[in-house]
Amino acid sequence: MLVCIVYWKKDVSMYQIWKGEIMSKKYDLVILGAGPAGITAGIYGVRAGLETVLLEKNYVSGGQVLNTYEVDNYPGISHISGIELGEAFENHAKSLGLCIEQGEAGKIHREDGFFRIVTEEKTYLSTTVIIAAGAHPRLLGVPKEQELAGMGVSYCAACDGAFFKDKVTAVVGGGDAAVEDAIFLSRVCRKVYLIHRRDQLRAARILQDRLMELTNVEILWDSQVDEILGEDHVTGVKIRHTQPDVDNKEEGSRELLVDGIFIAIGVVPNNQGLEGIASTDENGYFVAGEDCRTDTPGIFAAGDIRTKPLRQIVTAAADGANAAASALEYVEIYENVKVCKTM
Repeated sequence: MLVCIVYWKKDVSMYQIWKGEIMSKKYDLVILGAGPAGITAGIYGVRAGLETVLLEKNYVSGGQVLNTYEVDNYPGISHISGIELGEAFENHAKSLGLCIEQGEAGKIHREDGFFRIVTEEKTYLSTTVIIAAGAHPRLLGVPKEQELAGMGVSYCAACDGAFFKDKVTAVVGGGDAAVEDAIFLSRVCRKVYLIHRRDQLRAARILQDRLMELTNVEILWDSQVDEILGEDHVTGVKIRHTQPDVDNKEEGSRELLVDGIFIAIGVVPNNQGLEGIASTDENGYFVAGEDCRTDTPGIFAAGDIRTKPLRQIVTAAADGANAAASALEYVEIYENVKVCKTM
């Protein structure tokens, strides 16, 4: 016989002890991640009348937006910092009644017709789950990178750039993030090197134009970092020219003296602990279309964690809306089927 002991905790919703675990009340929708996709999904879920809770492992909402110094491509807002935009997202969601709790899903599996989402603190039961856990910076994978992380090696110029005032830094990468980092660092650093392995940048043209106007930024084309130098802190990088010498320049490796290195070479999906819940591609991104449906009924993937050609704040927000709409449709169908079975 299954025994449920119900008790109340001050300022907290009702909990249950079920199969030896602290269980939350049953939800229609659990959202994992409080970036633009997760927050938008929460807004749409609450407005649709779904019993919704959003779980975020960090203390603040915003996801990778928080690492962006300035956002100037979000419709309706010409200039805003990433931190301010993240706060605005969270405040909007909370004003509508969205419940945001701190927690990270370590496991998800289906049981008795519901999804069971397990965190360190408790377990959540839900009819649907939207995975909007985002992504994290890709490592360069060179000697001394991890040993000197936080001691001159950084993945966020907006977070750590102020520590390098009037110093020399290097940025690795050629996309939007790398160029944005170089532009930001040029405002505080004496000299900035942008190290890119190709002969042209992949960043948006407007960013490239801004970069080319800066006199204290030097682009090192066709170059890659082979090693980060230093013992207690970064003192330089060893770089190598990757293309044949056509200008009679010195080939091979050389050392570049820098005080810090900012790595911006892409992101990796935050799918740890979520493997196997739905199909992923070869890079670990959940396979899902514009409706954010995965091949597991009731599981949806939104934002940077799903397969998509463009990962931006605006596309993540669009995913959140689509995922919530798909979740609502699933809940309505599920409830109708449940009613039919009981008749």
